[in-house]
Amino acid sequence: MKTQFFNITREPSGSLTIYLYGEIGDYADVRCAQVVAELMAAAPGAQIDLRINSIGGEVYSGIAIYNAIRNSRGNIHIYVDGVAASMAGVIALCGRPVSMSKYARLMLHSVSGGCYGDRNELQRCLKEISALEDSLADIIAKRINIEPEAVKAKYFDGTDHWMTAEEALAAHFIDSIYDADPVDGDTPEDIYTTFNNRLRQGGTKPDIKMDLNELKKRARFAACADDNAALTELDKLEAEAAESASLKTRINDLEAKVKEHEATIAAAEEAERKALLDAAEKDGRITAATRPTYENILKASPTDGKAALEAMKPRRSVMQDINRGGSPGGTVDSQWHDKSWDDLDRAGKLAELRKSAPEVYKAKFKDKFGVEPKAQKNTHINQ
Repeated sequence: MKTQFFNITREPSGSLTIYLYGEIGDYADVRCAQVVAELMAAAPGAQIDLRINSIGGEVYSGIAIYNAIRNSRGNIHIYVDGVAASMAGVIALCGRPVSMSKYARLMLHSVSGGCYGDRNELQRCLKEISALEDSLADIIAKRINIEPEAVKAKYFDGTDHWMTAEEALAAHFIDSIYDADPVDGDTPEDIYTTFNNRLRQGGTKPDIKMDLNELKKRARFAACADDNAALTELDKLEAEAAESASLKTRINDLEAKVKEHEATIAAAEEAERKALLDAAEKDGRITAATRPTYENILKASPTDGKAALEAMKPRRSVMQDINRGGSPGGTVDSQWHDKSWDDLDRAGKLAELRKSAPEVYKAKFKDKFGVEPKAQKNTHINQ
């Protein structure tokens, strides 16, 4: 016959002692619905001692217990009597404060799990495990004041990280160490078995009794007519707690996809802006000095920015093309490139320019007078 280790003792003062002894899970020794019920029924400010001797268990159930402890109205002191391993080790970190017996052991390691199915199912399982490790890393990081990535690198590396009470205290996982009766043997198995035996030999048996009147003070249980109705509502709470981590995984996946989509759109918009500005600067509608202005307009309102650029007429002259290194007609003698109309006029070179490079002459004439020169008429006299 399997022994159930989950026990609760109550004092007349209203204080509680909750024993998280054994494996955590929906059908295991420590069931999150029972723990949540006790914590919710506790009066504000009630002293709650939560004593742990557990090898861990289901992550979702453990997270539900962790959240219930964090949200409890009571003053919770967590005692690690024997072993707080895996998920139980994470639960231990939310006490206010946390103490370990000098014989106790704390253990942290990677999330483990498995599934059966096609590639998509396997990938979904991997994502779920990764999301759970992110959540647990956040919890541990806040306790010992380091970055979550450092937690994953140090404790989620595929190795079981066992700590004595002294080591846990030095690493800031706990707040104090308390004395206890000696343990026969010093392995985690020896310690775990010893404290479970002490609980059984002490005659403490499961005593799960809900005070319906206390529960009905909470809005969710106000309509419960009897214990069965309260238990039904607790089952719903347990199911919601189990789904919360899965929901977080889905939300994280969606957020990642949204960010990826937004990055793709931003890159496409940036490429389009660059192409529009490059074309406008090339044909003289804007200059390097005015480019940032039109870039900001395009960023603020792409429609308005495009309309503004399209409304502008190209202003680049043939001479500007020549000075940039070429012209539609080919290479022109460089002696004319850096000479202004006035320079050529003073040097008496205009006639020569008109004859040898008519396109350059026309460009300089237009730059000087704003209009193109009239076509030269040839007069022929026949005799």
